[in-house]
Amino acid sequence: MKTLFLGLIAATMLFSGCGQSGNSSTASNTAGADGAPVMKFEKESHDFGKIKVGDIISYDFKFANTGSSPLIITDGYASCGCTKPTWPKTPIKPGENAVIHVTFNSQGKMGMQDKLITITANTKPAQNQVHLIGEVIVTK
Repeated sequence: MKTLFLGLIAATMLFSGCGQSGNSSTASNTAGADGAPVMKFEKESHDFGKIKVGDIISYDFKFANTGSSPLIITDGYASCGCTKPTWPKTPIKPGENAVIHVTFNSQGKMGMQDKLITITANTKPAQNQVHLIGEVIVTK
């Protein structure tokens, strides 16, 4: 009985500690940990709906630097070669807005699509992700 009681106390302390660290990381994503820039997207996913095989669609993921130092994007890539992101090459000052332009080529694709776009910048954490989702259909 004593062992069970001590185990419950240890588990409670462990879980309460995990909850506290999760809250502090959320706060740092909105406030800018250690003065780091923060990439805050207007929308983190875009559903392009249904398109035909071979269609090429584009979408601009709008974001703001809500941190207190300039945001510098160093890389961007997608989960598939059919999706290409382009990003600003100059620093985005605190309070400024910009876009990540994403183009998806549906040639050779069919069915539901979920393309993950990863942007690497001088943020904490260093990688930010957005999704482009939708369905590619075959027309007769």
